[in-house]
Amino acid sequence: MKITDLLTRDTIQLDLQASSKAAVIDELVNVLDRAGKLNDRSAYKEAILAREAQSTTGLGEGIAIPHAKTAAVKTPAIAFGRSAGVDYEALDGQPSRLFFMIAAGENADNAHLETLSKLSVYLMDMNFRDTILAAKTKDEVIAAIEAKEREEEGSVDVSSDNVDQDAPYILAVTACPTGIAHTY
Repeated sequence: MKITDLLTRDTIQLDLQASSKAAVIDELVNVLDRAGKLNDRSAYKEAILAREAQSTTGLGEGIAIPHAKTAAVKTPAIAFGRSAGVDYEALDGQPSRLFFMIAAGENADNAHLETLSKLSVYLMDMNFRDTILAAKTKDEVIAAIEAKEREEEGSVDVSSDNVDQDAPYILAVTACPTGIAHTY
Protein backbone atom coordinates (compact mmCIF):
# COMPACT_ATOMS: atom_id res chain seq x y z
CA MET A 1 0.00 0.00 0.00
CA LYS A 2 1.29 3.44 -0.88
CA ILE A 3 1.26 6.40 1.46
CA THR A 4 -0.76 8.29 -1.13
CA ASP A 5 -3.47 5.63 -0.84
CA LEU A 6 -3.99 6.88 2.72
CA LEU A 7 -2.97 10.53 2.41
CA THR A 8 -5.15 12.48 0.00
CA ARG A 9 -5.91 16.12 -0.72
CA ASP A 10 -8.87 16.04 1.67
CA THR A 11 -6.68 14.85 4.56
CA ILE A 12 -4.05 17.59 4.23
CA GLN A 13 -4.04 20.79 6.30
CA LEU A 14 -1.09 22.92 5.16
CA ASP A 15 -1.44 25.69 7.73
CA LEU A 16 -2.34 24.37 11.16
CA GLN A 17 -3.57 27.14 13.44
CA ALA A 18 -2.83 25.14 16.59
CA SER A 19 -0.46 26.51 19.19
CA SER A 20 -0.50 23.48 21.51
CA LYS A 21 -0.30 19.71 21.31
CA ALA A 22 -3.99 19.37 22.24
CA ALA A 23 -4.99 21.83 19.52
CA VAL A 24 -2.93 19.97 16.89
CA ILE A 25 -4.73 16.76 17.83
CA ASP A 26 -8.11 18.51 17.59
CA GLU A 27 -7.34 20.01 14.17
CA LEU A 28 -6.09 16.76 12.66
CA VAL A 29 -8.95 14.70 14.11
CA ASN A 30 -11.30 17.25 12.53
CA VAL A 31 -9.51 16.87 9.17
CA LEU A 32 -10.04 13.09 9.27
CA ASP A 33 -13.66 13.49 10.36
CA ARG A 34 -14.49 16.03 7.63
CA ALA A 35 -12.92 13.68 5.08
CA GLY A 36 -15.32 10.93 6.19
CA LYS A 37 -12.57 8.64 7.53
CA LEU A 38 -14.01 8.21 11.05
CA ASN A 39 -17.04 6.40 12.44
CA ASP A 40 -16.82 8.23 15.76
CA ARG A 41 -14.78 11.42 16.06
CA SER A 42 -14.83 11.46 19.87
CA ALA A 43 -13.80 7.82 20.25
CA TYR A 44 -10.94 8.31 17.78
CA LYS A 45 -9.71 11.38 19.66
CA GLU A 46 -9.86 9.40 22.91
CA ALA A 47 -7.74 6.67 21.31
CA ILE A 48 -5.17 9.25 20.18
CA LEU A 49 -5.06 10.80 23.65
CA ALA A 50 -4.72 7.37 25.26
CA ARG A 51 -1.75 6.65 22.99
CA GLU A 52 -0.18 10.01 23.82
CA ALA A 53 -0.62 9.26 27.55
CA GLN A 54 1.67 6.24 27.09
CA SER A 55 4.49 8.29 25.56
CA THR A 56 4.78 11.16 23.14
CA THR A 57 4.61 10.56 19.41
CA GLY A 58 6.72 13.67 18.91
CA LEU A 59 9.70 11.90 17.38
CA GLY A 60 12.01 14.87 17.12
CA GLU A 61 13.59 16.68 14.17
CA GLY A 62 10.31 18.58 13.78
CA ILE A 63 8.20 15.46 13.25
CA ALA A 64 5.25 14.01 15.16
CA ILE A 65 3.27 10.94 14.15
CA PRO A 66 0.24 10.61 16.43
CA HIS A 67 -1.62 7.40 15.73
CA ALA A 68 -4.32 5.07 16.93
CA LYS A 69 -5.79 1.74 15.93
CA THR A 70 -9.47 1.67 16.82
CA ALA A 71 -12.94 0.71 15.65
CA ALA A 72 -13.67 4.46 15.50
CA VAL A 73 -11.89 4.48 12.11
CA LYS A 74 -14.13 3.88 9.12
CA THR A 75 -11.40 3.99 6.48
CA PRO A 76 -7.65 3.84 7.18
CA ALA A 77 -6.11 7.24 6.48
CA ILE A 78 -3.29 9.65 7.19
CA ALA A 79 -3.94 13.30 7.99
CA PHE A 80 -1.02 15.65 7.34
CA GLY A 81 -0.63 19.01 9.00
CA ARG A 82 2.14 21.57 8.95
CA SER A 83 2.75 24.43 11.37
CA ALA A 84 5.31 27.07 12.24
CA GLY A 85 6.21 24.97 15.28
CA VAL A 86 4.34 23.55 18.24
CA ASP A 87 5.62 22.10 21.51
CA TYR A 88 4.50 18.51 20.98
CA GLU A 89 6.68 17.15 23.79
CA ALA A 90 9.10 15.82 21.17
CA LEU A 91 11.89 13.54 22.29
CA ASP A 92 14.52 16.14 21.30
CA GLY A 93 12.66 19.01 23.02
CA GLN A 94 12.35 20.92 19.73
CA PRO A 95 9.08 22.24 18.24
CA SER A 96 7.27 19.94 15.83
CA ARG A 97 6.31 21.28 12.39
CA LEU A 98 5.28 18.21 10.40
CA PHE A 99 2.42 16.09 11.70
CA PHE A 100 1.21 12.81 10.23
CA MET A 101 -1.81 11.46 12.12
CA ILE A 102 -2.42 7.81 11.28
CA ALA A 103 -5.91 6.36 11.64
CA ALA A 104 -5.97 2.56 11.52
CA GLY A 105 -9.13 0.49 11.77
CA GLU A 106 -9.25 -2.07 14.55
CA ASN A 107 -10.09 -4.95 12.20
CA ALA A 108 -8.16 -3.70 9.18
CA ASP A 109 -5.41 -5.75 7.60
CA ASN A 110 -1.87 -4.73 8.45
CA ALA A 111 -1.06 -2.90 5.21
CA HIS A 112 -1.06 0.35 7.19
CA LEU A 113 1.90 -0.98 9.21
CA GLU A 114 3.99 -1.17 6.06
CA THR A 115 2.87 2.34 5.22
CA LEU A 116 3.87 3.60 8.67
CA SER A 117 7.27 2.02 8.23
CA LYS A 118 7.74 3.66 4.81
CA LEU A 119 6.68 7.04 6.14
CA SER A 120 9.17 6.79 9.01
CA VAL A 121 11.98 5.94 6.60
CA TYR A 122 11.05 8.77 4.21
CA LEU A 123 11.03 11.29 7.06
CA MET A 124 14.62 10.39 7.98
CA ASP A 125 15.64 12.02 4.68
CA MET A 126 16.29 15.72 5.40
CA ASN A 127 15.79 16.68 1.73
CA PHE A 128 12.35 15.02 1.75
CA ARG A 129 11.40 16.86 4.98
CA ASP A 130 12.58 20.16 3.47
CA THR A 131 10.50 19.52 0.34
CA ILE A 132 7.38 18.88 2.44
CA LEU A 133 8.08 21.99 4.52
CA ALA A 134 8.46 24.13 1.39
CA ALA A 135 5.39 22.79 -0.44
CA LYS A 136 2.96 25.58 -1.26
CA THR A 137 0.00 23.38 -2.21
CA LYS A 138 -1.56 20.07 -1.27
CA ASP A 139 -0.67 18.78 -4.71
CA GLU A 140 3.01 19.58 -4.08
CA VAL A 141 2.91 17.54 -0.85
CA ILE A 142 1.38 14.60 -2.69
CA ALA A 143 3.86 14.97 -5.57
CA ALA A 144 6.79 14.91 -3.11
CA ILE A 145 5.50 11.73 -1.53
CA GLU A 146 4.84 10.13 -4.92
CA ALA A 147 8.40 11.01 -6.01
CA LYS A 148 9.80 9.44 -2.84
CA GLU A 149 7.69 6.32 -3.42
CA ARG A 150 9.02 6.05 -6.99
CA GLU A 151 12.57 6.52 -5.72
CA GLU A 152 12.09 3.77 -3.15
CA GLU A 153 10.66 1.40 -5.76
CA GLY A 154 14.06 1.53 -7.46
CA SER A 155 16.04 0.89 -4.26
CA VAL A 156 18.05 -2.26 -3.64
CA ASP A 157 16.36 -5.17 -1.93
CA VAL A 158 18.60 -6.34 0.92
CA SER A 159 17.65 -9.95 0.26
CA SER A 160 18.90 -9.82 -3.34
CA ASP A 161 22.09 -11.41 -4.61
CA ASN A 162 23.80 -8.08 -5.31
CA VAL A 163 24.03 -7.11 -1.64
CA ASP A 164 27.16 -7.91 0.35
CA GLN A 165 25.83 -10.62 2.63
CA ASP A 166 28.71 -10.02 5.07
CA ALA A 167 27.77 -6.38 5.58
CA PRO A 168 25.86 -5.65 8.78
CA TYR A 169 22.13 -5.21 8.39
CA ILE A 170 20.19 -3.78 11.28
CA LEU A 171 16.44 -3.92 11.62
CA ALA A 172 14.62 -2.68 14.70
CA VAL A 173 10.95 -3.34 15.27
CA THR A 174 9.19 -1.86 18.24
CA ALA A 175 5.55 -1.76 19.26
CA CYS A 176 3.38 0.82 20.91
CA PRO A 177 0.36 0.32 23.18
CA THR A 178 -2.11 0.70 20.31
CA GLY A 179 -0.69 -2.33 18.50
CA ILE A 180 0.97 -0.45 15.65
CA ALA A 181 4.51 -1.76 15.07
CA HIS A 182 7.28 0.66 14.26
CA THR A 183 10.13 -0.42 11.99
CA TYR A 184 13.38 1.50 11.63
